[in-house]
Amino acid sequence: MTERQIRLTDPRALRAYAHPTRMMLTGLLRREGPLTATRAAELTGESVASCSYHLRVLARFGLVEEAEGGQGRQKPWRATARFTDWPGYSDDPAVAEAADALTVAVAENYFQKMTKALESRRELSRAWQEAEEFSDATLYLTPEELSALGAKVDELLEAFADRDTDPALRPEGAQRVSYLRIAFLDREAPDPAPAPDPAPAPDPAPSQDADADAVEE
Repeated sequence: MTERQIRLTDPRALRAYAHPTRMMLTGLLRREGPLTATRAAELTGESVASCSYHLRVLARFGLVEEAEGGQGRQKPWRATARFTDWPGYSDDPAVAEAADALTVAVAENYFQKMTKALESRRELSRAWQEAEEFSDATLYLTPEELSALGAKVDELLEAFADRDTDPALRPEGAQRVSYLRIAFLDREAPDPAPAPDPAPAPDPAPSQDADADAVEE
């Protein structure tokens, strides 16, 4: 049974997955698998030898595995999980560096896909063109609030998760949609102006002894 998520923490696994062909093959197996290296080559445009090599590398780090049936390059492969996760922060410099490199590789992959979608979007029906969204928002949040917002989005998306593996749950007209979620601290925004120092309190009136001005008799 395919697991929901695999978490990569080994720097070698993080660097291995950052390769664009391996990310493409993993995504393909998750959507269309199991597939042989030959079929993967037909769908990706890569050579059979290249697909076979990259699948073996992915298998070494637990991202894919051999499925039943076939032999050699005709042996099918399947993904071991539906999603890949990796640390957003690590005290280990090697893990942090490899994780950051993977995040950059994924972001570049997202950008390429989004650019391709924008270039061909006029081929879509009016309903899909109006439904697609390319926008952003600027929010003032604490780290805790941003994490809570992400959890709420996860909850909303969960309502559609079973459609990924069970086509019978997809309503008529449903198609695969890439829903990107990217949130980052705006480094280009100027730092908030420091709050002005509070005005100094006025000096208190000098105290007077009740009998100071009394006239001695």
